[in-house]
Amino acid sequence: MFQYVIKRVLLFIPTLIIITVITFLVCRLAPGDPTEMRVGQTSEGIAAETLINQQAKDYYKKKFGLDKPIYQQYLIWMKNMIFEGDFGNSFKDDRPVIDKIMERLPITITIQLASIFLIYIIAIPIGIYSAVKQYSFWDKTSTVILFVLYSLPSFWVATLAIIFLCNVEYLKIFPASGIESITHESMTFIGKLWDRIWHLMLPVIVLSLGSFAFLSKQMRSAMLETIRQDYIRTAKAKGLENKTVIYKHALRNSLIPIITLLASIFPAMVGGSFIIEQIFSIPGIGQLGIQGIFDRDYPLIMALLVLSSVLTIVGVLVADLLYAVVDPRIAYTKKQ
Repeated sequence: MFQYVIKRVLLFIPTLIIITVITFLVCRLAPGDPTEMRVGQTSEGIAAETLINQQAKDYYKKKFGLDKPIYQQYLIWMKNMIFEGDFGNSFKDDRPVIDKIMERLPITITIQLASIFLIYIIAIPIGIYSAVKQYSFWDKTSTVILFVLYSLPSFWVATLAIIFLCNVEYLKIFPASGIESITHESMTFIGKLWDRIWHLMLPVIVLSLGSFAFLSKQMRSAMLETIRQDYIRTAKAKGLENKTVIYKHALRNSLIPIITLLASIFPAMVGGSFIIEQIFSIPGIGQLGIQGIFDRDYPLIMALLVLSSVLTIVGVLVADLLYAVVDPRIAYTKKQ
């Protein structure tokens, strides 16, 4: 197992290099000048101010290394990132990018883990029950509902949720924005914990809807395929209870494709958090990334894209390792 992990990590290195090259080129070749965001647009008709702005732009280009050829900029960025763990300083406020990310990363990770937990703990039982009760009223109704949920854009659902569930004119159940109340600091520990949960509950639900609907349908399909196998018919013919057949024999094999989806759900949710955090004004890396795009903050954008790529690769690796846990036929070490 350890040797397999080492091999996979080594194979990820060229993948990351390709990702960094594409990321760097996209950021550098995109239209717009980050120095204009720092200095401000030049004033037409005022020659003195235009000259001052141009001098300031030249200063910041030299300071940020934007006056060098693109390949030199990339090599310098890679050298600092690999050997020093330095993603550079933000073009907006000169703060280290890694510090800005670490300040907001715990919030985003909390939302992502809560969403994944909610997705799996609800989607798997619904998928199993729908497969066992195939063509029943429950199966047909849940299929329609899940199809509708999967089709709804997350930004549209988030907007409707704020209007109808965070508005005194309809239902004021959840707060509309932020991660804590104004009186958060004066609360007890339990009060602070509940206040944070109350603020994050609606964003987690909205973020989970699309993946929850997709995973439920996949679980239903996997379970239907499994319970039609010969060994399931044999287990039923031996007189085993239906629950034992489903949960002991069929469920484990049905989980294999569901584990595969973990590698795609996690990075997809990271991308979805950019929209959800912006709509709900949650100070996570998603909102930080949106601000970085508007500010043309190249070091911040590249650091976030590299982080998302690493999370995707880690998700793939975790999914591969979980195969061996679910299916004993899969092994990453040589059997004697």
